[in-house]
Amino acid sequence: MTHLPTNLPATAGLGFKPEHFDQIRADRRRVGFFEVHAENYLGAGGLPHAQLAALRSDYALSVHGVGLSIGAARPLDRDHLARVKALCDRYAPESFSEHLAWSSHDSGYLNDLLPLPYTEETLATVCAHIDQVQDALGRQILLENPATYVLFASSTIPETEFLRCIAARTGCGLLLDVNNLFVSCTNHRRDPWQMLADFPLDAVGEVHLGGHAVEDLPSGPLLIDAHGSAVADPVWALYAETIRRAGPLPTLVEWDNDVPAWPVLAAEAERATEILQCEAAHEPA
Repeated sequence: MTHLPTNLPATAGLGFKPEHFDQIRADRRRVGFFEVHAENYLGAGGLPHAQLAALRSDYALSVHGVGLSIGAARPLDRDHLARVKALCDRYAPESFSEHLAWSSHDSGYLNDLLPLPYTEETLATVCAHIDQVQDALGRQILLENPATYVLFASSTIPETEFLRCIAARTGCGLLLDVNNLFVSCTNHRRDPWQMLADFPLDAVGEVHLGGHAVEDLPSGPLLIDAHGSAVADPVWALYAETIRRAGPLPTLVEWDNDVPAWPVLAAEAERATEILQCEAAHEPA
């Protein structure tokens, strides 16, 4: 399968956690790349930038934004976008990504990634914002599919078609979060395997994996994209099918809460590496 170009290696990476810095520097062969959240590095200097600069000298880097609010009805925050551009200019990451979500309204910001109705009006807004971001950054970005907990009666476009249209109209790539796909489908009583079959894999430039929490409700389980545990077995199975269909892709394991010791986190990346190597060798994953 032909994919949009990406400069990240088709290997397994991890989200960088400062408490692991010394162990990472002493154990340089276990991870192919690192990812950081842009909003943690918008200051001018200090220890965060000292660590990131040292990390950047040895590894490919993915910068993942969580605050551009690309799905918001209001205009993008130009000051925030300028700070993100300065960060990307400073470190020249192999990839920059953001979310198909909104987190701002009027003059306020919400500490969450909120869902969107999939309508022609929303599609036009999202595409205009992506065009603005790509023009400002001077680079193609990747857009991540969301984990959702509600559906909108006003939605008229299936999520996979919505993402396909965004990529076609803007030239951006997609970031397939397999855990988000599983969480959304489970919450809405849909088939994740069918959603994966419908997903525009030819536009995917990176894959995310992460853990989720389960709340048992009278109506059935509600999954929360918590990033506080190991990747669940059903998500690993979907990931193996993703790689079987699409071929090796840069794969990032997220573990942002209740962060474990470095060997535990590195073992998650190694499990992804095994699946990637099976595909590269044309063996069943």
